[in-house]
Parts: sequence; structure tokens; C-alpha cells
Amino acid sequence: MRDPLPGPAPAREPLFTGAVSSSAPFADPLAVPPHDAPGSPAPRDRHAAPMASAYWRGWPEVRADLRSSAGIVLALALVGVPAGLLWFRLAPRADFRVTDEGPVPIGNPSEELLVAGDGVLALVLVGVGLLAGAAAWFLRRRRGVATVLSLALGACLTSVVAWQVGEFLGAGPTEQELAGVGNRVTTSLTLGSWAAMALAPFGALLSYVAAVLYARHDDIGRIPAPSGGSLATDEG
Repeated sequence: MRDPLPGPAPAREPLFTGAVSSSAPFADPLAVPPHDAPGSPAPRDRHAAPMASAYWRGWPEVRADLRSSAGIVLALALVGVPAGLLWFRLAPRADFRVTDEGPVPIGNPSEELLVAGDGVLALVLVGVGLLAGAAAWFLRRRRGVATVLSLALGACLTSVVAWQVGEFLGAGPTEQELAGVGNRVTTSLTLGSWAAMALAPFGALLSYVAAVLYARHDDIGRIPAPSGGSLATDEG
């Protein structure tokens, strides 16, 4: 067999078509580009404050709503007074007649009076919470984070005030009343389930968040305040 003739090797067909560009060399991460080069970014101070976009942009809105939020908290705390009165009027209690042998129940009082009293307070508080959340939603110039927080705090105060007012008005008989034979006394109004206290803030947030979920726009329909800084509110 003869050896191949000396000469250049035949050219091979390319395995793919198109131009191939050489990859750019890896940039040294420790290298500092010259500041005089065109298009190079300006040097940044290591100790400079972060850019404004790194902060939450809702703080100006919260600061603008501080006064109205304080009003919501105060109003809900005052609402606790009629809520406590309503609990006192609606909660069932048992009457007793004082005899020589001690207090004797009048009629056939139910053994579930304590549970019934807690249930009445729970219904009152959840109703107040739902109404408070709906009313706060109509403050269109104050819709936002501050209103939600004020609703939660104010509704908690509603529960506390209602509880204290109800137990104050529904205090049990004194020792003098129990010592007088023939006196008619009524059992005290006492809260037995502390979980009922959470129903007012729960109802307020539930009502408000439900309205937020049905909002058509991302700004939840918040109306910007006029340039004069008036705190007047629009309904709608």
C-alpha cells in the first residue's frame, strides 16, 4: 500500500454554520475601572445611605394618618361603654330570695347562665367589630396600614371597656344584702371565657380586609388628601 502523497491536508466540512465570536475575557472582580473612562459609573461611597427605593414607601402615608388613627382608637374605646351597657341589659342572670337558711333561687334558673352571659358579650363584641371595620372603610382618605392598626388596637380597647362596664354594673350582692332576710338579690355578671375578648378586633379586621379584597385598584380606592391638608373625609 502506497503512502499518501505529501501535501496539505484536505479541508474538513464545518460541523455547524455561522460565525463564532470569541468569548470576552473574565473581568477581575477586584479590579477598579478607571473613573475617566467613558460610560463608567460614578464612584459610590461605602458609607453612604442606601437608595430611597430600599425603604418602605408607606411611611409618609402612615404619618399623614396618625391623627385620624388616634381618633379611631379613641372612638372605639368610647364605644365600649354602650357595648358594656348592652351586655348588662341582655345577659341573663338568676334571682335569689334571702331566707334564714340562705339564698333560695326564684324560679328555675338555668345552669348555663354563665355560658349564656359570655355568649351575649361575644355577639355584642363581634357586632361592634364588624360595624367598626365597615365604618373605617368609608374613610376613603385614610385607607391604609395606619387605619388597620388603629382598628385592631381600638377594638381591643372596646372589649376591655365593655367587659369592665358590664361587670361594674352587674356586680353581685353585698354582704349587707345577703344578711337581710327577705331581700331579693341577683347573681353577678362575670366573664368566664376570655376568648370572647378577641371577637371585637377579629370582627373589625375581618370586615375591613374583606372590603380590601374586593377593591378594584391597588390603592384600595384611597382618595389623596387636598393640598390644603384638610382631614375631611369622603364617603363612598
